[in-house]
Amino acid sequence: MSLLCRAIAICILMGVATVFIANARKAEVPVERTTFESFPMAIDGWRAVNDQLLDPAMLKVLGADDYLSRVYYRADRTAVGLFIRFFASQRQGDTIHSPLNCLPGSGWEAVSQGRLVIPAVAGSARDIEINRYVVQKGLERQMVLYWYQSHGRVIASEYTSRLMLINDAVRMNRTDGSMVRVIAPISHEADGKAAEAVAVTFVHSLFPRLSGYLPS
Repeated sequence: MSLLCRAIAICILMGVATVFIANARKAEVPVERTTFESFPMAIDGWRAVNDQLLDPAMLKVLGADDYLSRVYYRADRTAVGLFIRFFASQRQGDTIHSPLNCLPGSGWEAVSQGRLVIPAVAGSARDIEINRYVVQKGLERQMVLYWYQSHGRVIASEYTSRLMLINDAVRMNRTDGSMVRVIAPISHEADGKAAEAVAVTFVHSLFPRLSGYLPS
């Protein structure tokens, strides 16, 4: 399937999902979860200094019910950025979109894209498949890993995520979901493998701690 056809298919599916879910008559029961206010500042050898607060205009665009935006550092000054969006309900048109949708408006351009399988990820003893992107703005490059997570599932595909959203709305009367993004700066290596290794190491430390904050 070409990129254009895939984009059209996703747009159609997103529209169908939004209309279907928004018109569901049965009230959705709020899920119990811990807010990101208590998310640990220290994760293994990583430590964050503070939360990065988004301005009200950006929050309105995101439409998320809760979010986490931090930079974590190791003792060797290696840094990774963490951003998580959580939606308690996606019935009213506020739905999770790919973070790549925001790239052009902020000056970033995707220069490579694909999938990455992390074997036996910590906290789950299973493989997870996520998105792997290299983005660039001027001379600056970053490794971006992200995935959609809902009801105990890790999903790379936005298309599949939409299908599962419809299924969960019918089967469980739940439309809550989240998107997790990890960014590591790429220094001078040509292929970004060092940055990828840093980001994957952080994902292994992060993943077991998501339980409770992202409901199963």
